[in-house]
Amino acid sequence: MSDLLWADVAYFFDPDLMGALPDARVPDASAEDWQALLDLVAERGWKYQYSEGEIVLPVPPAQRVLSRPADAECPELRVWPSTDVLAIFRFHAAEEIDFDVDLRELQGQERLDVFCRFLRDIGRRLGKPVLMDPEGDYGHPVLGFDVEADRVVLLAEPPVT
Repeated sequence: MSDLLWADVAYFFDPDLMGALPDARVPDASAEDWQALLDLVAERGWKYQYSEGEIVLPVPPAQRVLSRPADAECPELRVWPSTDVLAIFRFHAAEEIDFDVDLRELQGQERLDVFCRFLRDIGRRLGKPVLMDPEGDYGHPVLGFDVEADRVVLLAEPPVT
């Protein structure tokens, strides 16, 4: 069963209204949470690619990535939870796991279900909410994984048209 129905959330996946690259995040994270995320990616068998600048490298332990010098290039981890859906994690700080998705890749019920499973898998592993804010509107999540409900839920109402 789907966490969310496309007809109920299509507004929040409109790239023209929400921005093409909304910000997804896990607040109140730690280096241990980052490592749990890296472990989850490997365990699920999701395709991934870790890079520092233009250099593709094997994934190092999270603690090493997060303790890089302040002037070092920000590493990123590209994760494909399905062939057509990409999430890009950037290791800005241990305190928040943040990643981008492209709303143009998340159109329709099937892709929405992939995205919800992805958020749910991360949230369950970390025992924390996973939130999605509109692009450029940090701190105003429209949907996310709710730990107590154990599912992805709407956190905002679409405007009445």
